[in-house]
Amino acid sequence: MSVQRRATLLAAPALLLAGRAGAQDFPTRPIRIVVPYTPGGVSDITARLVAEPMAATLGQAVPVENRAGADGVIGTDVVAKSPPDGHTLGLVSVAHPVNAAFYRLPFDTMRDFSFLTLTTRTPLVLVAARGFGPNTPAELVEHAKRVGAGRVTFAGTGGVVRLAPVLFAQRAGVEMTYVPYRGSTQAHPDLIAGRTDIMFDTVPAALPHIQGGSLKALATTGAARAPQLPDVPTMAEALLPGFEASTWGMVIGPARLPRPVVDRLHGAIVAALQRPEVVARHRALGAEVVHSTPEQTRDFVQAELEKWGEAARSAGIQPGQAG
Repeated sequence: MSVQRRATLLAAPALLLAGRAGAQDFPTRPIRIVVPYTPGGVSDITARLVAEPMAATLGQAVPVENRAGADGVIGTDVVAKSPPDGHTLGLVSVAHPVNAAFYRLPFDTMRDFSFLTLTTRTPLVLVAARGFGPNTPAELVEHAKRVGAGRVTFAGTGGVVRLAPVLFAQRAGVEMTYVPYRGSTQAHPDLIAGRTDIMFDTVPAALPHIQGGSLKALATTGAARAPQLPDVPTMAEALLPGFEASTWGMVIGPARLPRPVVDRLHGAIVAALQRPEVVARHRALGAEVVHSTPEQTRDFVQAELEKWGEAARSAGIQPGQAG
């Protein structure tokens, strides 16, 4: 046996014991939650709502740090490059897998992270101006085929709002033209005026216009009907079985977190999410509180990565291009 091999075998038990000791002592200092987006969004609100009950459970302060930029890439990279000891977490959104379709990333979306739990899901809604002819997804597909390839336009603001209509068109067998906007507030006036035809937007963003009568909802994109729009069918009900496109929140950490640390963090986060005031606050935002095991969370991200990557490729989007 070589000297190097013998040294490795002798060192392994010591490293294992050190890892166990660290997990037993965890946490030894404040646990920061990095939110890679600007303050005020659902991810930021979720992080701040769970921070206090997490601190009470774990016996350490849980500060929230906003590190926005590059659609979440900058803050997420902070998490990826943090020590794998559980004292730095991130609260990311669907942008985490979607960004792989748009950017050359400084990290690997799967390999460089530990996945703890989903936190929220918020469905999208397919909307159009009141004067737009089609009233259902099936009628929209018929209209798109009748007027010809690319004649139906969709407003998009990047990320999943950009890719959801691409996924819809791909599965429905139609072609539509993308009209980019910097945000919903810029996209809605043209949509209402009929200068663009349709848009997939978050329910909270579109709901005031739906309730005010300037936009109509053709379908929502969650696994179940949105509580705010109970009479609006899901896309899976209306036309495309299995179709789902939601924004969501998720807690991640750097890769190679010790399993005992993962388990302790997971328990504290889930307990915080289940508090009635946390559920109620998210419901008011149009978001559903959810949670998942670490294994389910990793599988979910992998499926999202594949789904949105395929949608991007079908639209000719290559990493390094703007959304």
